[in-house]
Amino acid sequence: MADTARDEAGTADEVLPEQLSEFDQELCSALVDAGRLRDADVVKAQRLAAESNDNFVGLLVRLGLVSERDVAETTASLLDLKLINSKDFPEVPPAVDLPMRFMRERHVVPLAEQGDTVLLAMANPRDDYAVRAVGMALNRQIQPAVGISSEIDDVIERYFGGGRSAMGQIVENLTDEVAAGEDDVEHLRDLASEAPVIRLVNLIMQRAVESRASDIHIEPFENRLKVRYRIDGVLQEVEAPPSSSTAAVISRVKIMAKLNIAERRLPQDGRIMLRVQGKELDLRVSTVPTAHGESVVMRILDRESVVFSFDKLGFREPVLSQFNEVLDLPHGIILVTGPTGSGKTTTLYTALSQINTPERKIITVEDPVEYQLEGVNQIQAKQSIGLDFAAALRSIVRQDPDVIMIGEMRDLETAKIAIQSALTGHLVLSTIHTNDAPGGVTRLLDMGVDDYLLTSTVTGILAQRLVRRLDPESREPYEALPEVVEELELARYTDQNPIQLYRAMPSDNSPTGYVGRSSILEFLRMTDPLRRLVMQHADASKIMDLAREEGMRTMYEDGLAKCVAGLTTVEEVLRVTQET
Repeated sequence: MADTARDEAGTADEVLPEQLSEFDQELCSALVDAGRLRDADVVKAQRLAAESNDNFVGLLVRLGLVSERDVAETTASLLDLKLINSKDFPEVPPAVDLPMRFMRERHVVPLAEQGDTVLLAMANPRDDYAVRAVGMALNRQIQPAVGISSEIDDVIERYFGGGRSAMGQIVENLTDEVAAGEDDVEHLRDLASEAPVIRLVNLIMQRAVESRASDIHIEPFENRLKVRYRIDGVLQEVEAPPSSSTAAVISRVKIMAKLNIAERRLPQDGRIMLRVQGKELDLRVSTVPTAHGESVVMRILDRESVVFSFDKLGFREPVLSQFNEVLDLPHGIILVTGPTGSGKTTTLYTALSQINTPERKIITVEDPVEYQLEGVNQIQAKQSIGLDFAAALRSIVRQDPDVIMIGEMRDLETAKIAIQSALTGHLVLSTIHTNDAPGGVTRLLDMGVDDYLLTSTVTGILAQRLVRRLDPESREPYEALPEVVEELELARYTDQNPIQLYRAMPSDNSPTGYVGRSSILEFLRMTDPLRRLVMQHADASKIMDLAREEGMRTMYEDGLAKCVAGLTTVEEVLRVTQET
């Protein structure tokens, strides 16, 4: 047995590629320790580098196993060199003459002259040949600094190449046949498989990840192709490929999502699983036909960055304790309401994560399943085969669950089964589309739910919106004007005098002055007085008035409290809410 083990070990050693350099080993160890790289990825890249005789670190980046920034930061730390960020590049290049082809090939660019020394930004500061060559060409001492490869390439083009961007360089290499034969499916398939088109689509996705975008919109118009990213809930237009590449770019996305590229008359939905900059990403792809081609939207789900924490979502007292109280009840219905994109599903996932214990069986029916939760049975609804929410729910109740989560209460049948489940001892969580928490009650009544069933089962309704969160490093405090303090009644939310508010100030780390988003909330907990109003079929405004008398803080008021606390701005709160 021992001999067999030795033989197998010997065989394994024979197929292993040659060992990494000492520095590459240090670099990989540091990246693995920081959680930026996995041991299995190192082995895979090592084998590929040996087979292709390629640069190992460059291969790690090209495969999406680790980001350029992670490599640059770790390299600078290990070599004790300065890290050059995009903000450090001067507007005007130093008056030095280097061949542009050499700078592109070696990914180096001179940044500044300091006496007899030239500061040289390098993607690979261990490239001794490049250091010696630049030193001889300029007859100066060279001070290497670490730069990010793509940023160095961009600044080379800006300084010496007519200002072309990385996308512009890729577009140059597109074949002249891109606009030809758009009705020929095989031709489109060939175009979408060409290296420039692949790099173009990869660049769009990579920049979206770098920008912390949640969605990518690719929209064809008559004379242009528009690309927009939704960053912190706000759409921003970015550099786009030429309109002549529309068919090839969209076909490439459809191929990646395993969609039918020949079908351009009907909407399609797909999914792309890929790794970008060392992050595992799940992209939900939706295409719809428009007058000038197919519009594509990709929702980016970053599994590694999502944190199911009420504190991170923006829950504060008293909403946090009230919501936890109804969540601890053994049965009843908890509803989360708000428009599309207001974070309802993330709130439900966070609630499920909190009550997910070995003693509870949790089943969900969703459309789509956005994140996979360990220990939770998640069902993907499929309307096309008749597996809608109602059909799935009828089967779920026979699975002996303790907790049921329904993606959305869309119709009376779904609502009735949910209510029946709550009456028979299950805890049910779901979403509904209304503007505020009291509106959830009237919406269910309008659907046809009996008032006595509603009051017997619904324990709480949470309404929420998302506001952009101020960057704490760059936000600027200012004293609120007396008129503003009086109009917004800000004295209710703080004891400080004078009252300070904050404004967003752009910085290198956050161009908009905002980083991420936070929830503003209102939680309606069903009480006996509120139940009596519901039985009288009172309208939403009367329910709202009574709930506020009982101490409910509206989303608008919760938003103002977070403005005074420096989490967001008054402009953000006014953007997503209305005063009540």
